[in-house]
Amino acid sequence: MQSMREIKTRINATEKTSQITNAMHMVSAAKLKKAERSIKAFRPLTRRLSRVLSRVLNNDHTLSHAMLESREIDKVCYIIVSSDRGLAGPYNNNIFKAFEKHIKQHHQSHDEFEIAALGLKAFQFAKRKGYTMIHDDVIQVRDDTQYLDFQSISDSFIKGYLSGKFDRIVVFYNQFINTLSQEVKQETLVPLELNPLLNQDDDDDGSYDALYIYEPGAKQVLQTLLPMYVVNLLFGSILEAKASEHASRMTAMQSATDNAKDLIKDLQLQYNRARQDSITTELTDIIGGAEALN
Repeated sequence: MQSMREIKTRINATEKTSQITNAMHMVSAAKLKKAERSIKAFRPLTRRLSRVLSRVLNNDHTLSHAMLESREIDKVCYIIVSSDRGLAGPYNNNIFKAFEKHIKQHHQSHDEFEIAALGLKAFQFAKRKGYTMIHDDVIQVRDDTQYLDFQSISDSFIKGYLSGKFDRIVVFYNQFINTLSQEVKQETLVPLELNPLLNQDDDDDGSYDALYIYEPGAKQVLQTLLPMYVVNLLFGSILEAKASEHASRMTAMQSATDNAKDLIKDLQLQYNRARQDSITTELTDIIGGAEALN
């Protein structure tokens, strides 16, 4: 059995750990509320852009664009959205497992795809696995993430698709459902014919046929909106992933705090037993000494 001093040292250390994890839980809870507000403010923009695109395409079926048409797949660009820090439970591992499972099912060689890693953990994962990456520096996903943080990487993979370097762009991220539930999502950014949002009905009730005039023209409007729409899809995925990260970390820190409290109770019980054994031993020595004197 451990000595009382050793048990007391473990109790003090566990209490300090519990205080740290509890503080991290409260910080993550505050950040999650902010991330949820960002998602709720951003989702209507993506829906409105998809409806505008649907309206343009439905009014002129002769319009075409490279981002709308699927083609034979020679090389795929995968975007993996992870966190920069750990202590978030299974948040990052779930993404990596889903990605590796997809790679085993759809690719025979690493030469068939390249990786865009958003977040330090995804960058380290891709480097560790030896995957080919389209960038050499870490692209961090900050808590106060902004579109400008990902503008350069977004431009690079869009230009890669338009130039024919990539034939499909797929993003892996955690979709935020609620505080206790996050789901790994695999979403095709381009070609957009695989995107179900473009097939949604418009807000119009269908009681009249609206006539729209596009200036300078429907084709120019389409060429401007499509890259904007794809970039907004990616940014929305990043916002979803950031909220999922905070929720996962909050849950993990709450579990760690609860486990620490349970461990403190067990250690306190061991300490009381060790203290009782020590008192019993001392009383036995005193009684034995008194009897020896008599």
